[in-house]
This record gives sequence, C-alpha cells and structure tokens, in this order.
Amino acid sequence: MPKGQSRAGLIDLLLLLVAAVWGSTYLAAKELVTPATVVAVLALRFLVTAVAMLPLAVRRLRGAGRDEIVTGTLLGLILAVIFLFETFGIAHTTATNAGLIISLTIVMTPLLESAVSRSWLPARFFLAAAMAVAGVALLASGSGLHAPTLGDWLILAAAAVRAVHITVMHRRSARKSYDSFTLTFLQMATAAALFCLAGPLAGDSAPALAARLGPMQWVDLLYLALICTVFAFFVQMWAVRTTSPSRVSLLLGTEPVWALLVGVLLGGDHLGPYGAAGAALIIIGAGWGQRIERRHREGTAGHPEPDGESPDHDPADTQLAHPA
Repeated sequence: MPKGQSRAGLIDLLLLLVAAVWGSTYLAAKELVTPATVVAVLALRFLVTAVAMLPLAVRRLRGAGRDEIVTGTLLGLILAVIFLFETFGIAHTTATNAGLIISLTIVMTPLLESAVSRSWLPARFFLAAAMAVAGVALLASGSGLHAPTLGDWLILAAAAVRAVHITVMHRRSARKSYDSFTLTFLQMATAAALFCLAGPLAGDSAPALAARLGPMQWVDLLYLALICTVFAFFVQMWAVRTTSPSRVSLLLGTEPVWALLVGVLLGGDHLGPYGAAGAALIIIGAGWGQRIERRHREGTAGHPEPDGESPDHDPADTQLAHPA
C-alpha cells in the first residue's frame, strides 16, 4: 500500500476512534455524576485536563497576546455553561438521548451563523433541520408520546449554547494568528477555576468528592479528562492539518451513531418504536443538513462578501470544536 494511502487510512481510523470516544462520553458521565455532584465532577475533570495540558501550555502562554487570552477566557466561560447544562441533563435523561439531542448542534450552528451574517442557507437545509427536531420529539417520547423530560430540555439547551460557543470562537479567532492549543488550554483552565469556585456552593466540593471516589469512578473521570479531551484534541488538531476539513467533519459527524450504539449496547438504554424512529430522523436530518451546509459554503467560497472578505464560516466548525 502506498505511504500516502496508509497515512490517510490511519487518519480516518483515528478520527473514527475520536468520534466513538466522544459518543461514549455521555454514558461515562452518567455513570459518574448525580445531581448533587455535577459541579464537583466537572471541577475535577477540568482540573485533570488543565494539569495534563500545562507542560505544553507554559511556553505557548508566554507568547500569547492580551486579545488571545481574553478570547480564550471568554470561550471558557461559555464552555462552562455548556457543560453545566449538558452534565445536569445527563443526570436526568438517558445516555442515548443525550448523545443524539446534542448532535442538533450540527444544524443549530449554521442557523445561528446565517442569522448573524444574514447569509441564508438553501431552503432544503431548513427541511433537514425540521427533520432533526422532529426526531428529538420522537426520541424524547420513548415508548409513547409525552413531553420531553427535564434532562432532554437541558441537553437541548446545551446544544444551543454549544452553537453559540462555536460561532463566537470563529468570530473571535478567524484570520488571527491565535494558537489552537493555547486557546484550548485557556478554556479548560477557565472552566476548571469556575467549577472549583462554584463547587462548595452547589453541593460537594472537588476535594470532598475526590476523597469519596472509588477506583472505577476514577477510571471514568480520567477517561473523560485524558481520553475524551486531551487525546481527542491532539488527534483532531493533527488531522485537520494533514487532511481536508470536510473529511474530518464527515468522520467526526458519526458521533451520534456511536452515542446510540454505546447507550443501547453498553448502557442498557431501550428504544421503543417512537424512539428508534426519532433516532433515525436525528441522524439523517443532522447528516443531511451538514452536507447541505458544507456544499453551500464551498459553492460560495469563491464569491467575496461585500467588504471583500471571504465568508467567515468554516465548513468544519460544527464538528471541530467539540467542547469535550
């Protein structure tokens, strides 16, 4: 096999592994948190992540400018809100629901970006978005039609804030020489500081929870911090620099499929006929919407905006900024 094909195959394999890892985060978090320990668990998770990244971040931080530090801190504040909604939501719904509902970020982000830039997407994109939203309604109904649970609403809110996070990230960093690793570290450190301060006010403190965690709970926590965050970030950063953003986006877009498989096969979640139909609509609608958005942006990339700049939105943004 030619060297180029072998390398491309390795990249694809690692990206699929990252998508599977991200799909498993919802079950790992659900097994670790309770409503009373959400903030303390998040404090520990982000502390471990920040400490693991610190050796490589120290030298980079010396070269960071004021605007870069402000941007990283702002994104860290938004990231903390995402994880509060997401983790509280996981404590009140199934891992399968969480993994599928959060994938609506794929269609929410282009909608938000279109509203901000006043550059509307094709009508068929809105059809794909409506299909995905209908899927959420069916998924949340379980075995019979009823209102979504509190957890479902919190995950939906997390998806909306994640879209804000991605849009702000791109708006603040587009065409600037910010270092991706530095921005990521600043976000993790900001979130860690916020959760450590808020922990005692919201229930358990991080030290108190750390003293009570058993061996398997520590395994879950280290998995979330080191594998789902640090490892996934490095693979994503390496891949996007060695292959096309569209290829990376497509492979990481399989995350909801992995979330469904992990939740059903390992988490014991059960999908009734309504839930199965909803899961299918979410996957199809989100994937279709992502392809429409990517093709639309690629088709208009050669046409400058009125101010002479190219469109701000990167086709990969909806998948290359996974907060975890």
